[in-house]
Amino acid sequence: MSGFLGFGRRARQERTGFSLYTAAVGAARDPYLFTEIAAPDTLDGRFDIIGLYVFLVIQRLKREPEPGPAWAQAVFDAMFSDMDVNLREMGVGDMVVGRRVRAMWEAFHGRALAYSEPMAIGDMPALEAALARNIWRGAPPPNAASPAALARLMIAQESCLSAQPIQDLGAGTVHFLPAREATQ
Repeated sequence: MSGFLGFGRRARQERTGFSLYTAAVGAARDPYLFTEIAAPDTLDGRFDIIGLYVFLVIQRLKREPEPGPAWAQAVFDAMFSDMDVNLREMGVGDMVVGRRVRAMWEAFHGRALAYSEPMAIGDMPALEAALARNIWRGAPPPNAASPAALARLMIAQESCLSAQPIQDLGAGTVHFLPAREATQ
């Protein structure tokens, strides 16, 4: 019987993870990010912006006692399950999908490491540099103020997420500030 109960808990965590991931994707699709901030409107650029929002949700959940970390893992799992499905829908062959998803997984972890410390200690210049390096892939951003605006967005979204009750997040409900408001 305990196996059955464990399955129910796992299914709830998966639903929570998928709901939170879906909300992060919705926030990452804000046109302001691609017009005013000038994040590249490419597959890589969209992956990076989705990853930024997913990172923020995961960081919020990981600060909580269990089941917060389990929900964080479920968000991560939902993201990479979705990436797998999207690659397949784009026609990437079965033999290549695994390698591509692993490369995306590694890129996400690298970005999470690059953003974690500057955010934890409030080092805005380091966060801006990490964003410039990752979002624009080493090329100069079209707008020199864009990395600073994205750094402000991350801090504002982190504050917004921190104010949301863990019970709401556990129910799969999360709210993000509109990107324009978060960058001011």
